[in-house]
Amino acid sequence: MALRRVAIDTHHENVAYLHRDCAIYRAEGFKALAKVEVRANGKRILAVLNVSSDPRIVQCHELGLSQDAFERLGVEKGHPVTVSQAEPPESIPALFRKIEGERLGREDFLAIVRDIAAHRYSKIELTAFVVACNRAELDREEVYFLTEAMVATGRRLDWHAPLVVDKHCIGGIPGNRTSMLVVPIVAAAGLVFPKTSSRAITSPAGTADTMEVMARVELPFDELTAIVQQHKACLAWGGTADLSPADDVLISVERPLSIDSPGQMVASILSKKIAAGATHLVLDIPIGPTAKVRSMPEAQRLRRLFEYVAQRLHLSLDVVITDGRQPIGQGIGPVLEARDVMRVLENDPLAPNDLRQKSLRLAGRLIECNPDVRGGDGFTIARDILDSGRALAQMNALIEAQGSRHFDHHHPPLGKLHFDVLAPADGVVIGIDNLQIARIARLAGAPKVPSAGVDLFHKLGDTVQAGQPLYRVYADFPADLEFARQATQRSTAFALGDASQMPHVFVEF
Repeated sequence: MALRRVAIDTHHENVAYLHRDCAIYRAEGFKALAKVEVRANGKRILAVLNVSSDPRIVQCHELGLSQDAFERLGVEKGHPVTVSQAEPPESIPALFRKIEGERLGREDFLAIVRDIAAHRYSKIELTAFVVACNRAELDREEVYFLTEAMVATGRRLDWHAPLVVDKHCIGGIPGNRTSMLVVPIVAAAGLVFPKTSSRAITSPAGTADTMEVMARVELPFDELTAIVQQHKACLAWGGTADLSPADDVLISVERPLSIDSPGQMVASILSKKIAAGATHLVLDIPIGPTAKVRSMPEAQRLRRLFEYVAQRLHLSLDVVITDGRQPIGQGIGPVLEARDVMRVLENDPLAPNDLRQKSLRLAGRLIECNPDVRGGDGFTIARDILDSGRALAQMNALIEAQGSRHFDHHHPPLGKLHFDVLAPADGVVIGIDNLQIARIARLAGAPKVPSAGVDLFHKLGDTVQAGQPLYRVYADFPADLEFARQATQRSTAFALGDASQMPHVFVEF
């Protein structure tokens, strides 16, 4: 059969297309959603079969492949291919045992993760694995085996340095762009800090989305390596590095299901950091009423699990529990967050102080990974680097090295349309719903529309009067603006009351 590229994005799943009247389809007894094996030039992939009656999608003499599957097979359109019914992946018996609630061993997880990384699992099989691991919670040994397997099935970077640092937040806090400040501060202190970050999946912006406002982030691996060698750091998208590829596939299932179990979270984060070559990691766990982690006991349980797996994998880990009661910074959305970052780097009086202080403290913890720095001195060193302009110079050097996009944060290109959300009454801001604020920003278009998002005018503890703007919503398209407006009418995300009603959380800084 002749290969045809079908312009459909199936998001990490290999999908094949046959015409219903195709002779092979009838003769082989294929049926929709069956697993098939496609071969060409000595390469093979497994794919889920879709059946079409429309010759504009695929004709009788053709086999169609979705965009991802076409790239993985690696041959030109029109190339001869063979298709046959596929044997189940070798790890399916282990998957069935996990579905039954059994505890799996090292070899079981390695087999499953290998098949996932090779895209031999359908979305149904992936979902079964994710749900089984969530329902019968992985014990800490299983989390270690899963993490180890995820590292083993991808590329592992080696920066030929005894100390390579990284920083990660478990997420859930809008506007929390500390990485873009921590990286230049720590790199200016002389530490190697190759930061490969993800794009937003369910949030209004990821580090890669925000950095892309100012510079290229999709860098060929050789170019990324050269930048790190010259500047000791990078702020790039991690998708080109092939780090823990099974994690990217699993995330494509976990996110739509809103499943983020502790075991899978630990394996996802630590596998990426170890594969990226980190020797020392500072991990930020925010806690708050609308954060991922809602209480201190929950945070401590998660901390102990991270520490156990990191210790088994010889990764030095410093877990920091932080305040997650509200967004960090003022802007939520790529352009607005890039504006906040540059204001902090320039020591602008308009810079959000919460973003500055949190970034300095995290940077200080990383600087103290250097054995020549006395414990407790990291914050002062970080603050001096930021105040002196050395962090700004380091960021500008990274922007130029990665390919500047000439972003003017003094006049950021914000959405052409906007509206203000007003306080319904006098009072003190006693609560801000992180989830709702993030949802409003996404409905406005972020992160796909970088200029869209939410600009906060008030934070916890601020006194406001009725009719005073709480925040402004930016959008580029009328439909997006209207969706965001309807969401704010259901809930502004702000709670007003008396200062004594404000929730308090114990955090480490």
